[in-house]
Amino acid sequence: MALCFRRTSAVLLFLSTATASGQQAKLAAGSAAIVQPGAPGQSSKTLSPATAAIPTRPPAEADTSFMQGMIMHHGQAVEMTDLLRTHSHNRDLLALGERITISQTDEIRSMKQWLEDHGKPVSDGPGHRDHNMADVKGMAMDHVNMGSMPLMPGMLTPAQMQALAKATGRSFDHLFLTGMIQHHTGALVMVEDLFDTPGAGQDNVLFDFANDVDNTQRAEIAIMQRMLLKEKR
Repeated sequence: MALCFRRTSAVLLFLSTATASGQQAKLAAGSAAIVQPGAPGQSSKTLSPATAAIPTRPPAEADTSFMQGMIMHHGQAVEMTDLLRTHSHNRDLLALGERITISQTDEIRSMKQWLEDHGKPVSDGPGHRDHNMADVKGMAMDHVNMGSMPLMPGMLTPAQMQALAKATGRSFDHLFLTGMIQHHTGALVMVEDLFDTPGAGQDNVLFDFANDVDNTQRAEIAIMQRMLLKEKR
């Protein structure tokens, strides 16, 4: 009897061990190993799925408003640079305008994608309608003229945009430079306001984007200020 009992226990132990091993194998097969690099001189370590998983944090309301507002803001900048081709002959200014057009158009696409990824509308205006690139240009001033949204920091007023559109040559160049410096300075204010808002700016993509906007537009402001000084000589 004792011998029979020991054999039965051994069989049960074997089956239990085999089952546990099979479950671990399935778990390992269904999840890719995530390796955390070690510090210099230390070995790396493999993280379990539970350890490696980082919960997705929904964006703060200020994050969404920043992206929606910056799309409108960039839209007016692109509208301004569009005028360069027919209103200016300044090669340096034309080159700068092309740079602004390319960078801000690309950033508009990135901001729209960020909003889409988080289930947010591109515009916070009436109907929360999404827009393509053609809609974005001039859309900001349409909202302002309809009274559906206030001017964001640095944005040119309808009167300033009209004056810019009517000017040509050196007069246009001066209005463009002073207007775009005003516009870029407003973007810096928007970034500062974002990071001053508790809980905002924590999303990695948004954080990097806002810092890129700050760095790029500070550099472009310096370029435009030098152009204004050259204009006076």
